[in-house]
Amino acid sequence: MATSLPIEPAPRRPRLGSVKRIIGFGLLFLIVIFYLMPLYVMIVTGLKEAAEVTGSTMWRIPTSLSGGGFGEAWRRLSPNLITSIKLVIPATILSALLGSLNGYIFSKWQFRGSNLLFGLLLFGMFIPYQSILIPMLQVLRWLGIYGTLPGLILVHVIYGLPITTLIFRNYYANIPSELVEAARIDGAGMLELYRRIMLPLSIPAFVVVGIFQATNIWNDFLFGLTIITNPNDQPITIALNNLAGSFSVAWNVVMAGAVLAALPTALVYIFLGRYFIRGMLAGSMKG
Repeated sequence: MATSLPIEPAPRRPRLGSVKRIIGFGLLFLIVIFYLMPLYVMIVTGLKEAAEVTGSTMWRIPTSLSGGGFGEAWRRLSPNLITSIKLVIPATILSALLGSLNGYIFSKWQFRGSNLLFGLLLFGMFIPYQSILIPMLQVLRWLGIYGTLPGLILVHVIYGLPITTLIFRNYYANIPSELVEAARIDGAGMLELYRRIMLPLSIPAFVVVGIFQATNIWNDFLFGLTIITNPNDQPITIALNNLAGSFSVAWNVVMAGAVLAALPTALVYIFLGRYFIRGMLAGSMKG
């Protein structure tokens, strides 16, 4: 009786999808490395002493962990860092609350001319900052708050209203109108309806607006430079620019200061980035 020889299975070929996935991850890794290179240079330069900072050694790790320029950068920038915190928190909260009220009215309480008024409000997003500096400063002088932190907060709140109103209006438009109509039949007024129904449903939109506004206000340079005249009271972005001297630059201090200035917004996106994406998606789909 003839015995059949065992048939060896053919070698498996790598799937095309797996190869594409490996190539894709490799490209993403290279892109991440490319974008993190400036951050690496900033950190290692800030950790070096002034004598170690040269163009040919900028990629090298510092020889000692003495702190480099971070101590001097913190000493010179800490008052301005506190000023930026005092600026960002109230300006973000006020612009978010006012934008929420505007979005609620424009989406659920239509009135004659509301679409025209909404379009005019959105037009504020396209007005260049430089074109309104002189009248803005004159208004602040007339109000008696030029050169003060409340004046800078007011400017950021007003300039943030167009984008915050747009985000909240689009978000509230996706909330079923039946909820509003049922509450109005039960006798709820405009503010009571907003407080009891719309506000509890607005957490995702508030997260999006809060992150967006806090980042923009923290990174602002022009308004802080023109409104606040005292260098000790200016936001950290202007103080960081002032670290560079006229004749020589202590690059380890400047790089350390740049890391300190960028750290708060980076932490916001690291810990709240996923909520930002969820909020954006929540405002783009029908509820």
